[in-house]
This record gives sequence, C-alpha cells and structure tokens, in this order.
Amino acid sequence: MGCGKKAAAQVVLLMAGAAMLCFGVWRGEAATVLSKAIKLCLECVGIG
Repeated sequence: MGCGKKAAAQVVLLMAGAAMLCFGVWRGEAATVLSKAIKLCLECVGIG
C-alpha cells in the first residue's frame, strides 16, 4: 500500500471514529459507560 493510500485510510478511519464518538455522546452513552466503568473498578478493588 502506498504512503498516500495509507495516509488517506488513516484519515478516513479517524473521521469515522470521531463521528461514532460524537454520536455516542449525543445519545447519552457517555454517562452509561462511565457508570459501568465505575462499577467494574469498584468490583475489582473489592468495594462494590
């Protein structure tokens, strides 16, 4: 794969990832993910 094609693929994937991230935040998924991460962390430590 040429250097130009590789760079173009990286840019496309970066933009797709950013779009998915923004869509998830728009849907309110950030709060859900954060709460699940906190519960998982507390379970690993042995508090929750």
